[in-house]
Amino acid sequence: MTKPVITLKNANITVPNGNKILDDMNLEILDGDFITVLGTNGAGKSTLFNAIAGNLSLSDGQVFHGDRDITNLSAVERTQMIGRVFQDPKMGTAPRMTVAENLLLSEKRGQRRTLRPRGLNNAKLMEYRRITAQMGNDLDNRLQTAAGDLSGGQRQALSFLMATRVKPELLLLDEHTAALDPKTSAQLMDATNQQVTENHLTALMITHNLSDAMHYGNRLIILNAGKIVLDVRDEAKNQLTEEELLKYFAI
Repeated sequence: MTKPVITLKNANITVPNGNKILDDMNLEILDGDFITVLGTNGAGKSTLFNAIAGNLSLSDGQVFHGDRDITNLSAVERTQMIGRVFQDPKMGTAPRMTVAENLLLSEKRGQRRTLRPRGLNNAKLMEYRRITAQMGNDLDNRLQTAAGDLSGGQRQALSFLMATRVKPELLLLDEHTAALDPKTSAQLMDATNQQVTENHLTALMITHNLSDAMHYGNRLIILNAGKIVLDVRDEAKNQLTEEELLKYFAI
């Protein structure tokens, strides 16, 4: 039986005005799940990610990593197990460091991070050239370029590679293609799917693109007002139509 990587049990987050932005949520994220997450603005998608990552504390309920209660672990402590890519390409990279230096730094996730330039020997640079070439956007020819001088698509591809350089137990993709043009977005989605599938990553991906939500992943959830209103996987997910999904946005 596949074991859960992360479990939310009766998770609530209540804001000062009394509104619940996460409402008694129960969710098991199983090893190997690639879950696409849909919902209108304010449905609780980013709140869910922040609750898992430790950036928001629960008002009530628990978060488990396997059988371990991590409810009170900080976001920094959870980086040992969780990788995250944000919507803004500027987040997740050090702009004055080169592509190669950023990748080297990412290999220290969950550890004390110190950059040792001598670690960038020819063997390491060849390795980085190989993995960046898989992104298909000329990033492999810009290893010595500062991240701040990259295009948005290249910088987001770098963020993705950094988040997965040390295999995370859970990868959170927070609308990571939303700020990109359609061609670059599709390119990054293909690379994302390839990496998640080939490396057997467990991932959650927030998207507003119904086509992407249906096409990628083995499982789909829809949030509304901090609750899960649909949770389908495998064949049940494959049989969904866009028309059926749109009905949930009228709840």
